[in-house]
Amino acid sequence: MDDNQIIALYFSRAESAIRETEKKYGNYCLSLASHILRDREDAKECVNDTWLRAWNAIPPARPSQLRLFLAKITRNLSFDRLKERLAKKRGGGEVMAALEELQECVSSSSDVETELEFQELTDSINRFLHTLPGRECSIFLRRYFYVEPVGDIAKRYAVKESNVLVILSRTRKKLCAYLEKEGYIL
Repeated sequence: MDDNQIIALYFSRAESAIRETEKKYGNYCLSLASHILRDREDAKECVNDTWLRAWNAIPPARPSQLRLFLAKITRNLSFDRLKERLAKKRGGGEVMAALEELQECVSSSSDVETELEFQELTDSINRFLHTLPGRECSIFLRRYFYVEPVGDIAKRYAVKESNVLVILSRTRKKLCAYLEKEGYIL
């Protein structure tokens, strides 16, 4: 089933949308969550939460690329789970709970400004990625979006880990220069 058909299932609120999404993207999302969390059970929970988030977001959202839409949800949920796990190790999760409670009081228009600035930065990074050669872009995304280990990336491209590290270093430098040209102070 293609992505447009799956999205149509979401819009018609058919429960089969989740089954079809899981069938097509389940392994992909599980792999992404596993790279971040390094725990299969936590990764499975994040993937299940991804389906719920997708169900709640579509409609009104109509993602142009379902795979990337799901990856972003999975990635955010996985990082949230990782932060939660680390916070529990540092004080039983109370620090995070307290900060979340305070966020209700502190939320203001500055959050909107921050969100807009973040979106502008995201757009700039996306434009930068489109300027890169295919392999360089792919290596950068695999490391920093999909959080793949350098060793796995090296195997995928049949190069030494040191080559991957050099490519990543050079690409980061190019990104810094690009962002400075765009007016960001680094």
